[in-house]
Amino acid sequence: MKVVSPLASSHTSAAGVFGWFKEGTPQALRALFAASLGWMFDGFDIMLYALVLGTLLQDFSISTRTAGFLGSLTLVASGIGGVLFGSVADRMGRRRAMIGSILVYSVFTAMCGLAGTIWQLGAFRFLLGLGMGGAWTSGAALVSESWPDRHRGKALAWMQSAWAAGYAAAALAVAFVMPRFGWRAVFLVGVLPALLTLWIWRSVQESEVWMRSQRTQRQTRSPVREIFRNRFAGTTSMLTLLSLATIFAYWGFNLWIPAYLSLPAGRGGLGLSTSLTTLVVVTMQVGTFFGYVSFGYVSDAFGRRKSFVTYLAAAAALILIYSVVTSVPLLVAVGTLVAFFGTGFFSGFGAVTAEIYPTAIRATAQGFTFNMGRLGSAVAPFVIGSLAQTRGFASAFALLAGAFAIGALTWIWLPETRGRSLT
Repeated sequence: MKVVSPLASSHTSAAGVFGWFKEGTPQALRALFAASLGWMFDGFDIMLYALVLGTLLQDFSISTRTAGFLGSLTLVASGIGGVLFGSVADRMGRRRAMIGSILVYSVFTAMCGLAGTIWQLGAFRFLLGLGMGGAWTSGAALVSESWPDRHRGKALAWMQSAWAAGYAAAALAVAFVMPRFGWRAVFLVGVLPALLTLWIWRSVQESEVWMRSQRTQRQTRSPVREIFRNRFAGTTSMLTLLSLATIFAYWGFNLWIPAYLSLPAGRGGLGLSTSLTTLVVVTMQVGTFFGYVSFGYVSDAFGRRKSFVTYLAAAAALILIYSVVTSVPLLVAVGTLVAFFGTGFFSGFGAVTAEIYPTAIRATAQGFTFNMGRLGSAVAPFVIGSLAQTRGFASAFALLAGAFAIGALTWIWLPETRGRSLT
């Protein structure tokens, strides 16, 4: 009988988790790295606003309603930008669209630090939102077309996980910069991603799949119209509903969790201290990261449909459990699981849309279906806040569970696409 040492077993396990990277070409690895950084800095720049919001309320003498409107304005713009840059990516290339989106959101994030009035700040928030909508769209298309079919889900999962790293980096940047230089300097730091575009321009190659498509196919006149024509109409509608329901649930939950944990019982919260609230929120981000990464491996192994339905159904059930939990250890445990299942499935959006739509309209379809969800989710903070105030957080969380359930039901009409070739 052959004896396998623990060291050999550990090595085999590690190879199973990371060994697929070796099957990527240098071009594919650079594409994944560039798209991950672009998406990471997207999360970095959008989180800066949330982290300096308390100071902005005082310096501009604005209400929380106005501050919330500015946050929603960025989400609306990201929906528009996703469609806009998706069309750019289909017509001019994935690499150019990625460079353009990163330049837009980084430059206008920095401009927020120079805003003299609330109107200027609102305009800059809208413009940077356009760029944010394009970063995921162009990056997901480039990664989808650069990696082998059997590893597409895993590659996109690692790209998606960079969002959590961006959130963490933003928190560190604000903690270091704002006490020393103020909130304006925090936004000026947001221009740093623009430097990434120099490396992308010099080192990242355009998708061979897209270039081959340009040589062999006629240019599609209206990619947006095409994704709603004939056989794509129903699928586009279901993917958009999936995105809308799940992103609504994501923002409704994540934007209100800190308040729910820290508000006194008289206002519907749990009355936790700042340190305990921070502990719960940080551990949830750990769950978010592993949820993103795991979904790629699970969906490549078991299929897109089974993976989506499992994660979404689990998220719906766990949010209902979370709404009745009060002890800190259970909040940490259940909260981590909610974050794991309630965010992990986002890693699958890029793979599913890539495997459904042809190259000529792929980025447009990805940009529309994903970012229309962002646009619609702009009402989530207001709806959940209003419901929590009138009916309590338990009712608000029940609505979010229902949104996840709707997302799971869309898979009755969506096809299984695992392993489909993009060529």
